[in-house]
Amino acid sequence: MAYDADVIVIGAGPVGTVALALLGRLGVAAIGLEKDVEMWTTARAVHFDGETFRTLQALGIADEVRAVTIPMKDVDIVNTDGEVLVHAETHEIGGQGWNEHISFHQPDVEALVRRVVESAPGISLRRGVTVTEVRNVEGGVEVATEDDGGARSVLTARWAIAADGARGQFRRALGIETDKYGEDEQWLVVDGHLVGAPGYQTDMIQFASYLRPALWLRLPGTRVRMEFMLVPGDDPDHVATPEAVELMSAGILPRDKFTPDRQAIYTFRGRIAQRWRDGNIFIAGDAAHQAPPLFGQGLCAGLRDVANLVWKLDLVRRGLAGDELLDTYESERKPHATYWVEVAANQAVAIQTLDPHLAQGRDEFMKAHPEASAVPIPPSLGPGLHDGDRDGRAGRLSIQPIRSDGTRLDDEVGPRFVVAAERSLYEQLPDEVKAVLDEDSDTVTLLEPVDAGVLLASVDAQAVVIRPDHYILGCADTVADLEGLVRRIPSIAHLSAPLHR
Repeated sequence: MAYDADVIVIGAGPVGTVALALLGRLGVAAIGLEKDVEMWTTARAVHFDGETFRTLQALGIADEVRAVTIPMKDVDIVNTDGEVLVHAETHEIGGQGWNEHISFHQPDVEALVRRVVESAPGISLRRGVTVTEVRNVEGGVEVATEDDGGARSVLTARWAIAADGARGQFRRALGIETDKYGEDEQWLVVDGHLVGAPGYQTDMIQFASYLRPALWLRLPGTRVRMEFMLVPGDDPDHVATPEAVELMSAGILPRDKFTPDRQAIYTFRGRIAQRWRDGNIFIAGDAAHQAPPLFGQGLCAGLRDVANLVWKLDLVRRGLAGDELLDTYESERKPHATYWVEVAANQAVAIQTLDPHLAQGRDEFMKAHPEASAVPIPPSLGPGLHDGDRDGRAGRLSIQPIRSDGTRLDDEVGPRFVVAAERSLYEQLPDEVKAVLDEDSDTVTLLEPVDAGVLLASVDAQAVVIRPDHYILGCADTVADLEGLVRRIPSIAHLSAPLHR
């Protein structure tokens, strides 16, 4: 079968464009299809974490992203009486080599990623193109399209990634249902510029008020966001007026000092797609999962999806792994995303209660157990290409060391597997294994303490193998275990002849 591309990406929001950029970095030919001609000028996501920054770093735009974002320094949960129930400091550089909580204006970052896509060889983003059908065929997929002029065509590829959003048609077209988490509630989101008024000093506040739950976020420059839950008796046509916004914000967004550029009513919802793969079609981003925004993990989860998937597609494309590797996309990512949806949905239930008695009990619990309501610890991946079933260190995100000169490890190793080991342990490997490690361009070996030592100390092991998406394949303290891990690296397993005993 002749392909127009290796991969067709449906939807060019942030998840789709990052997928295209990551595919281009690996030399995978891809076509992106987006129905809108122009990029959205308003924001949806406003927060990402250190892992997401690390993904953007991999695209070579770290400095540009840093220039248009701000670290989020603190988070509060406040009750109806204005009492701070939980306070968390969030300003420090985390294990990913970046701040763990970052505020941004989505169009600014999307524009940077689109520039990467536009300059990537083998990558084409076609705007003003509507996908009317995507279907599995022998050896790949066919994607039917219609452009703004009414011209129709059919494109072929080996795989398709449907990143067409929460209301995207292709999950439903594939007959994939979603599971619901928590209760759906309508909220008003208001974005804009606050000039000449102080706002709140805290960067993010969850207002757990039984009178009207709300959120506050300070964004780059003069931008701020507030969100207000709709309560019984609200008139949806009235709540978005400047007068109503000033009243609901308790004067924080005065009509003469706050200029909105987006006001929209949307639904806090928790959803997980029951299947993430249908033949050669994969779903990603909001098409696969949706969460209330209380921990700011919606965009992060979508970018984790494509960061997990694209290197696996590349290995299969090059014949270095079998198709079964692609099944680990869903098995690894679905439990991880489900965790974040569950904790966000549970937090939403707690924050959204309008019952004063339930709110009082919640307040007492949060004050007594602030750690339970602070930012959760990220989970490990579900079962897949890692040793997490027998070693709790595996399947978790690895750190990114920062050297004394300020350089970060990923800028040296790139999108490859990393084998970091104590030199004495590495030297005990059979010569043929060391030879294959040296030969394999998909793997980099680190033995010097400046890099390897920091990685090994973080997992308390003598050796660690890290995947291209920065998750740990496994740890080793014996030469046999290290050799076993090396043999599991797909590009090395493919060179099986030299490793046969």
